Amino acid sequence: MSEAVGSKEEVSALARGLALLKMIGMSGGPMGNRELADTTGIPKATVSRLTATLVGAGYLRQSQDSERFSLGPALLDMSSRYLRHFDLRTVARPHLSELSEFAGASVHIGVCDELDVLVIDSLRPRSAVISSRIEVGTRMAIVTSAGGRAYLAALPADEQATLLDKIRLESGENWPSVEPRLMAGLEEYAREGYCSSFGEWHPHIHALGFALDGPRGERYAVSCGGPAYLLPREVMLTRVAPHLLVTAKRIAAEVGTGSNG
Repeated sequence: MSEAVGSKEEVSALARGLALLKMIGMSGGPMGNRELADTTGIPKATVSRLTATLVGAGYLRQSQDSERFSLGPALLDMSSRYLRHFDLRTVARPHLSELSEFAGASVHIGVCDELDVLVIDSLRPRSAVISSRIEVGTRMAIVTSAGGRAYLAALPADEQATLLDKIRLESGENWPSVEPRLMAGLEEYAREGYCSSFGEWHPHIHALGFALDGPRGERYAVSCGGPAYLLPREVMLTRVAPHLLVTAKRIAAEVGTGSNG
C-alpha cells in the first residue's frame, strides 16, 4: 500500500511540474511562484519546490535577481531531439516545399495537442514577399483552422467521437454555433479531400488543410495558406486545392500509408 501511495504521489508531482512548464510556456513572459500558484491552484510551497527542481534540471530559467521563471534550454534540446526523430518531415518537406512555391503560400505541419494543432514545422515560399507569420510553436484551434478540421475529419470514428465530445464540453454554451462549422468541415473533407478556413482562424488568413499518417501510425495536420488579399477564396479553391491534393497523395504514397484524399 505504501508503495502504491508513493507511486501516486510521484505521478502527481510529475503532473504538477508539467502543468507549471505548460503555464509558463503559454504566458507572455516570466512568471513568479505566487502567480503560478494562483493560476494553477497548486499550493505555493509546492510550486516553489517544483520550480527549484526544474531550474536545477535546466527545464526552467530563473530571471536574475528575481523569483520569476521562463522556459529553460533543456526544453529546447528536448524539442530538437523530437524534431530529429520526426521521420515524416524528411519525406514530406520536399513535396510541401514545392506546394508552398506553387501556391505562393506558407505550409505548416502540426500535431494535435488537446484541442489545438501545435505547429512543429513551417515552410515559406521564396517567391512571396509577404506570407503568414506562423512560427513553430504556434497553436491553431481545431475548431477554426483548416489543418485542425482536416485532422479531426481524418480520425477513425471512435477517436473522432471522443475529440468531438471534448470540443463540445469545452465549447459550453457556444456549442450550437460551433457544431455546424465542424460538421461542415467533416462533410467537406469527405467530399473534397481537404478542409478550408476562410478568415475563421484569423480574419486575414485563408487556408486549406489535409491530414497525413506517419510511418508508425502517428497523425499530422498540414495547412497551406496566407494573407487573404493575396490568396482569395477563388484562387485557393480553383488553383491551390488541386495541387494540394496531388501533394497529399504523393506524400502518402511515399510514406506507404495510401491516399489521404
